[in-house]
Amino acid sequence: MREILERLVHNADGFVELRYHRQETRAFEVEKGRVENSILSRRSGVGVRVLEQGTWGFAATSDASEKAIARAVEQARSAARASATFRKARLLGLPAGTLARGVFSEPGYDDLYRQPLEAKIQLAEEAERAARAASPLIETARSTYREMFEEKTIVTSDGASCDLKLVRPEFRVNAVAVKDGDRATFSEMVGVTGGWDCAFKDASSQELAISASRKAVDLAKAPYAPGGRFKVILAPSIVGLLVHEAIGHTVEADFVMAGSIAQGKLGQRVGSEVVTLCDSGASEHYAGAGGTIPVDDEGIVAGRTVIIRAGILESYLHSRESAAHFGVAPTGNARAWAYADEPLIRMRNTYIEPGDMSLEEMIAGIDDGFLLDGPLNGQADATGEFMFAVARAQRIRAGKLAELVRGATVSGIAFDVLRSVDAVSREFKWDMGAGYCGKGQRMKVDAGGPYLRCEVLLGGQQLG
Repeated sequence: MREILERLVHNADGFVELRYHRQETRAFEVEKGRVENSILSRRSGVGVRVLEQGTWGFAATSDASEKAIARAVEQARSAARASATFRKARLLGLPAGTLARGVFSEPGYDDLYRQPLEAKIQLAEEAERAARAASPLIETARSTYREMFEEKTIVTSDGASCDLKLVRPEFRVNAVAVKDGDRATFSEMVGVTGGWDCAFKDASSQELAISASRKAVDLAKAPYAPGGRFKVILAPSIVGLLVHEAIGHTVEADFVMAGSIAQGKLGQRVGSEVVTLCDSGASEHYAGAGGTIPVDDEGIVAGRTVIIRAGILESYLHSRESAAHFGVAPTGNARAWAYADEPLIRMRNTYIEPGDMSLEEMIAGIDDGFLLDGPLNGQADATGEFMFAVARAQRIRAGKLAELVRGATVSGIAFDVLRSVDAVSREFKWDMGAGYCGKGQRMKVDAGGPYLRCEVLLGGQQLG
């Protein structure tokens, strides 16, 4: 395929970007001891972008023959010419960045592809059964296993030419417990870039299932959280949600240009000195992050970008076009979900760098507060304002963990929360690899980090 694409861009006029993309997805869902849903899908094709008269034209074809791709190039060129007169600001050129050449292959693809489907179905069945058997208080349980195999070839007329291959398995189990009419739910999940061994290196599928059930039972017995402003410790799962939803989107250059809170703040303090925030195509600090990509969908090597260094906003996340607008190098953040999608500026693996304290030391430094873990849902906007629901909130009294409470929400302005951070743990964990970002297109991302000690507004059922 690469030979065909290279020949086409060599013979084309102007800037042409060709991206062959093949996806194969398999998924199984088990509930009440039965496989309720089973999905096997395959799709492949070529996405084409042409830069003509200072604007983009895009076309796509499911026919990967040389003749069909050549037609798509001309369709993209015609689309660019048709829209050029309506574009106020012309794109005069693209910064090169580090163009990818060669073969990039993440581990686990071949091993996982060879695993029989029966073994994967059995894994989901056994996990669901273990969740139901963990306690008589479990009303229902559901387990889901999903895997997505991807192959890409990306060639551009200015020198990118590469093949890449990776697989992303994910597993989740949800348990619902009922105690004296009170219902509580908890989910354990894992999503990685890598093989089966990578997905379950920390806990087996059955251990995750039992953990989900036990935590659901604990929550069904727990009282509701108080409200007020508290010193808290955010677990890596909550840190991941915060840095992705409330901070990461505000520093994507397209959102910056649209007026996000990060606009005009480069070089300014937005967090405490112990906060360094990064976004990387690699899995930093711990293997298997779910948003790992060696190369983005413009053929740029997906390196590590320091967004906030020691509390100072240092960089936005860029495509080649936004990099040209800001006069900087692209950061390798242009990503497309499928061959028929145009690349958008998207995060990859977003995280806060670990610090030098232990979790125990951080807990000991709180007189009255909470350890917050397990994100449920929430929202954030371009102002950095957020509100997240938290599954588990454990009270901290006089430097020691105390009772579990439920029904907590955390809210605030993301940069204000970062400014309040006074301790960062050595422990580090990726915790969003089983989820998807929904900005325009679905996308596999990951986020996480260490434990953070900070101040937030805690909401609950009663005032405290």
